[in-house]
Amino acid sequence: MTRSKSQLAYHFVKDRIARQEYTPGYRLVLGSIAKDLDMSVVPVREAIRQLEAEGLVTFERNVGAHVAMVDDSQYRYSMQALSVLEGAATAMAARRLSDDDIRRARSVNERMIESLSDFEPRLFTTLNQQFHSILFAKCPNPRLAALVDAEWGRLGHLRASTFTFVPGRARESVSEHEDIVALIEASAPLSRIEDAARRHRSATLDAYLIHEHPGESLGLPDF
Repeated sequence: MTRSKSQLAYHFVKDRIARQEYTPGYRLVLGSIAKDLDMSVVPVREAIRQLEAEGLVTFERNVGAHVAMVDDSQYRYSMQALSVLEGAATAMAARRLSDDDIRRARSVNERMIESLSDFEPRLFTTLNQQFHSILFAKCPNPRLAALVDAEWGRLGHLRASTFTFVPGRARESVSEHEDIVALIEASAPLSRIEDAARRHRSATLDAYLIHEHPGESLGLPDF
């Protein structure tokens, strides 16, 4: 499907924020971005408005647009939201996954396990996103899947990799991945699959909070 000019500008800026080419506080000059993309400023302005709505960009009158500053509380909120959204999307997609999807998910997880011997947090996070994307990609609710994608994008801006702060969490994570895949493969109740996926995400946030803010935890209620 062909992207509109505003969509091209949106992904152009968002990708650079995720790769931290545009770092927190970076001034986004609409004219320069439009020139790089060989388009007018209008679609770039539309893209900036969308990124502002997602919390990745701030815009002030007479000041302009800047990449949003990293806020530790925003990271927490995104991880909390993602634990709920991704858990639901994974459960809704579970019955639609094919044997090939399961094989691909396990293959990615095996690569993650292999990477533990020479640990590189950003690579691990990239593989982690690939793994989870396979599991929720067939979610029949496109709006829910879009919300999950949006939170992943926001996390890419807030933290290049949580595993940079808590590398020990990586080994636990790949074990939990296998548990989730096994539940899907066994056609476990969807509530169990959702709970496993949700708690998996929550455990990563808990590990981060214990490291950065001893004594704090995710604090999500049991559903």
